[in-house]
Amino acid sequence: MAATSIPDLLNHSDPSFSFEFFPPKDDASEAVLWESIRRIEQIGPAFVSVTYGAGGSTRDRTVRVTGRIAEETTLLPLAHLTCVGSSVAELRQIVGEFSAVGVRNILALRGDPSGGLGQPWVAHPEGLDHADDLVTLIASLGTFDIGVAAFPDKHPESHSLEGDADALVRKAQAGAAFAITQMVTDVDSYLRLRDLVDARGCSMPIVPGLMPVTRYGQLQRMADLNGQPLAQEVLDRLEAVKDDPNAVRREGIRIATEHGRRLLSEGAPGIHFITMNRSTATLEVFARLQD
Repeated sequence: MAATSIPDLLNHSDPSFSFEFFPPKDDASEAVLWESIRRIEQIGPAFVSVTYGAGGSTRDRTVRVTGRIAEETTLLPLAHLTCVGSSVAELRQIVGEFSAVGVRNILALRGDPSGGLGQPWVAHPEGLDHADDLVTLIASLGTFDIGVAAFPDKHPESHSLEGDADALVRKAQAGAAFAITQMVTDVDSYLRLRDLVDARGCSMPIVPGLMPVTRYGQLQRMADLNGQPLAQEVLDRLEAVKDDPNAVRREGIRIATEHGRRLLSEGAPGIHFITMNRSTATLEVFARLQD
């Protein structure tokens, strides 16, 4: 497939739609993943991303899956990369592995503390301490399109949204060309962060992440994993139907659709769907956003 610039896609007048997958842990899960990837391929998304497990635990699968996407599909892959547990030499090697399999788009992340959220961050003694340092490293190793993470409800270790906006500007100055947020459950939070970054003279596109909830408790588990608070209105709506699995799924899709429509109407450059490796619900929301 021809190389395409994710920043160019995001700066286009039409909104972009992209999808996030995580590396499977076994062969059965990989079959489910590839079924989802092939279904997503049929709608021609702007790009798809593949996450990177805590502490680099899925490194080999991340490289392999993103490489297969680049080589065997028409999709544009974005590979996640974190600083956790890696020396600078190891990070250089991983970037080289991505490049060797045709992956030129990398989402540069500091990553969560190796002991989990709530534990102090400790950098590898020969590694990097901040995402902007990783952006600088990747940019020094070749021609890559580099993205970074954004936190509409504040980074778990942040003291203010203003500080998070400053951090995004530093990442852009280091060479990042776009950002993707954690899961958005409060559209106003996304808009506040975007406007703070814009007020600092930084025009880097910030793509909101959305996850259609299909099971009660799924949203809370995701929030626990990434340390983000949840919008009370969303919790209340799901709580009201929690005893009916079909109603939970319908309400989850309805909420994601409402949020997606408002985000796009407010000028978001696109939507990044968190799929949990299953495409049905996200494709339903995608279809509704085309209406």
